Amino acid sequence: MKREIIITSDGSTTIHLPEWNEQYHSKHGAIQEAYHVFIKHGLHHYYHLNFNREEAISILEIGFGTGLNTLITLLEAGKLNTKVDYTGVEAYPVAIEEALKLNYTEMLEDHVDLDVFKTLHSVSWEAQHDITPAFSLIKQNKFFKDIDAKAQFNIIYFDAFGSRVQPDLWTEAIFQIMYDALKPSGVLVTYSAKGSVRRAMQSVGFAVEKLPGPPGKREMLRAYKEA
Repeated sequence: MKREIIITSDGSTTIHLPEWNEQYHSKHGAIQEAYHVFIKHGLHHYYHLNFNREEAISILEIGFGTGLNTLITLLEAGKLNTKVDYTGVEAYPVAIEEALKLNYTEMLEDHVDLDVFKTLHSVSWEAQHDITPAFSLIKQNKFFKDIDAKAQFNIIYFDAFGSRVQPDLWTEAIFQIMYDALKPSGVLVTYSAKGSVRRAMQSVGFAVEKLPGPPGKREMLRAYKEA
């Protein structure tokens, strides 16, 4: 499948798949979307509800993709002075040569060394790596349907390709896997706000709320697993 690097509305780049007319991140702003959906309404929301916790925050990303969400979460872990154990699942990894053509380290307001971004993509799969004192990473090369974690994660970043091109990733069966993978009081955030997605989440036990979306989207969803 043909792949192109394009510039989104906030100046940050993403990978565009012409055959699907789909991008890895919002064409209205890749970095803006990542901060709004996954950091503000995911990590920060969970952190401020649990700020007395001494243990690490465990995050599952569906899927690892370009590494943008991972990189920003690494930066935020340092600023929040909290430990994050991060797992990124990806069936079709982005080649490191392609990832390094993306301009995230240049566009992010926080100073970040290109070598850190390179490390996220170059470390081996299926093993835990301490990237910084505050951030560890495990990359898993598998399909989302093959995730078998049980009550392991505090937060899920659900950042799969859209249901228009991959409807099988937005089903009750997938959200049951996500529900099972979360610890009690865990949170799942996604850029999607489709009614069918919300109903699939609710059908497996999630409590779901609509929130204002990132630039270019009116709404997004945040789901909770009750304690």
